[in-house]
Order: sequence, then C-alpha cells, then structure tokens
Amino acid sequence: MAATDVRVKADDLKRFTKAVFEKAGFTPEGAENQADVLVWANLRGVDSHGVQRIAWYLELVDKGHMKPRPNIQVQKETPAVLLIDADYAPGPVVTVMAMRKVIEKARKVGIGWAVIRNTLHQGAMGYYSLMAANEGMAGISIVCNPPNMAPHGARASGVHNSPIAICVPGQKHRPLMLDMATSVAARGKLDVAEDKGIPIPLGWALDKDGKPTTDPKQAAVLLPAGGGKGSGLAMMFECLTSLFVANPLLTPVFQGKPGAQIHRQNSVVAAVDIATFTDLGEYKASADAIVDGIKALPAAEGFTEVLVPGELEDRVHAERATNGIPLPTGTWQKLEAASKRFGVPLPVKV
Repeated sequence: MAATDVRVKADDLKRFTKAVFEKAGFTPEGAENQADVLVWANLRGVDSHGVQRIAWYLELVDKGHMKPRPNIQVQKETPAVLLIDADYAPGPVVTVMAMRKVIEKARKVGIGWAVIRNTLHQGAMGYYSLMAANEGMAGISIVCNPPNMAPHGARASGVHNSPIAICVPGQKHRPLMLDMATSVAARGKLDVAEDKGIPIPLGWALDKDGKPTTDPKQAAVLLPAGGGKGSGLAMMFECLTSLFVANPLLTPVFQGKPGAQIHRQNSVVAAVDIATFTDLGEYKASADAIVDGIKALPAAEGFTEVLVPGELEDRVHAERATNGIPLPTGTWQKLEAASKRFGVPLPVKV
C-alpha cells in the first residue's frame, strides 16, 4: 500500500456507495447491486472496477446516459434464452437480474443464455459468472462497447477491449475464475494509475496520435493482449453480443455516425447446469484435481509458485476483508466530492 493510500472497511465503503447511488436516484435494490459489485471488485484487488468508478457513473447519470430507474424489458424469451433491453440501465442492476433468470432456466433445461442490449458499465464481469458457480453451474459473461482498442497492426481504435469471465465451482478449492479483458490492461487500470500519479508500462496504450505512451492521461488507445489473438477475440465478441441484438457498436463509429462513441454496452450472461451433463460432486473433485496438479508443477525462473485463475484475487480478498481496502489519493478525492455533493458521510479511515 502506498504511503498516501487510506484504508476503509468494506462494509463501510459499501454503505457509503449505496447511499450515494440512492441520493443519485437509484432504487434501494439498484443502489445495493451497484455498491456490491463495485466493492466486491475492490475486495479482490480489481481496483480498476471498484469505487473509483463512482465519479464516472454519476457523470453518466448527470448527462442522461445512465438511467437510475430504467424500464428494463424482456423482449424475447424461450425456455433457454432471453433478449433483454436494458433501457440504459446501470450495468449491475440489469446484469444481476439477467444472471438470476438464466440460472433459473439452466435448472430447468440445462442452460440459460441472455443477451442484453443497451446497458451501461457492468463492473467486473467475474461477479456475474461467480453467481452461477455458487449455484453449482458454469458461468460465462462477455461484454462489448464502442471501440477503445487498436486491432493488431493498427494504431487507432477499431474494437473494444471486450472482457470475458468464466467461472466453475470446486469442492475443497474456491471456484476457478478467469476474468480478463482482451487488452494488455483494462482501461480502469490506467485510471487507477492516474489516481496514484504513476506512469503505466510501455506497451499498454497509445496516445491520440497512435504513438506509445507511459502517461495514463495521454493514453487514448488500448493495445490488445497477445496481438491478433486479443483483438480477434474482441471482434468475435462483438459478433456474439451486439450483432445478436441488432445494435452494432463498432460499425457506427467507422461510419462516423453522431453519438456513436457515447458509452453503452451489449453483453451475454450464461449459466450451464453441470448436473445436466455429469455428477456435480465428481465435476468439482475433478476441478480440484486440475488445481492441485497445476500447483504441484515446478515454478519457472523468477516465480516462487504457480497460480491458477482467480487465486491471487482470492488472497487479496481475504487480506482486505480483514484489514480494509486501500484507496489511492485520487480515488479518495472522488469519494470526497460525492460525499460533499450528496451529504453522505465518508467511510471511516482505519
């Protein structure tokens, strides 16, 4: 933790966050969902998707882009699938609802698949996949936005750094969770670097002129992870989300349509009932065996151990749940601004 960071307890941070969103016009349930998703990310060390986003969310509400009380509609439905129009809902509000519905469908027919159109930022997508894993299912979540990442070989944005999260349950081990953006680093990590006043590594982003930069304030274009593999996945995720709901997010930008760059998202959340295919207890034991086998491998030079997906975040969660969540100076200043605006007491420093 940097010397200038402050620590706050997770429950107090969630109390503050929920109160701010209620003051901004959210329903109590919507504010609860929004706060839980953000603080969960901070607890796991995914600060790029934590409470440093509050200021941006309030800005989206102020501009009329995010609707605190949207008219969410299920427009198409079969026993296995859903098409949901979010009406520019706060992401966690509609996505928690969608994942609950696909879990119900998976219990009945083995799989539930929802495509969501026109939502706003959904936070850390692993939150929703974990909802399914906690019910003995495999969870998948994918999201797309207007372009913010250069396709491999380009020096301007042409795809979004679309994240994907996959989570499956274990028995003695915690759920295995892969939650990753298709960029080298999530956009929020650049925002955290700005809050901390530190440079970003070379290779994370380009400036507006398409030149490499280490200044998070100058970063305008993200770079794909794994070159063509990352940007190729991002392109296909647009095809699985936005094109499925007749709401493309990439091509309107290419065509120069007014407002095409305004933030909005389309996404998929899915749940697969493992017991439809095999014995759930046997599956969990097999997942544990994979973890044990990977952990037993000899560590490469420069590494002290081999980690599995989600393990590092689980460790951070355990530490922060006990000792509090560290917040950089820039993030704390954003909370101070929200506190002053809405008259909500700040979390107590510990």
